[in-house]
Amino acid sequence: MASWGDFARAMPGMAAAGRAAFHRSGVGEGYFTTIRGSGLPRTHVINVGIVDDRLLAFVQGHSAKTRDLLEDGRYALHAFQDPAEPHEFLVRGRARLVTDAAVRARAAANWPFTPGDDYPLFELDIEHALFGERASPDDWPPMYRSWRSPTAGG
Repeated sequence: MASWGDFARAMPGMAAAGRAAFHRSGVGEGYFTTIRGSGLPRTHVINVGIVDDRLLAFVQGHSAKTRDLLEDGRYALHAFQDPAEPHEFLVRGRARLVTDAAVRARAAANWPFTPGDDYPLFELDIEHALFGERASPDDWPPMYRSWRSPTAGG
């Protein structure tokens, strides 16, 4: 797995396009899929941020998302698409609970909402990133670029 910083150093153009895709609305957000213990996926809308070269997400403490991440950790995060500029961006990997108070404070300082103490912070390590680019909404299929962490298994 790799941090956002590792990904950005390996693929700076793709990382910049991905960051822009997450921030289309002015705040970082996307569709976040976690895996239940039974293997069934759940998709949720969440806010994400890139702080200190880390892709981070505060998650409601008593939510299914938090249980899924603590029990399994696998996730996929897809940026919202803009019909006028329908580029796609997706990362997937494993989430890790962040316990460092300083990292939490830096993340919370610029978050789009005030995360309560019952909102755990997760770092989203990246195994794979995919960017699909279309010159216009009528162009199909997208031109895909892909990156896989050199330390990713399988």
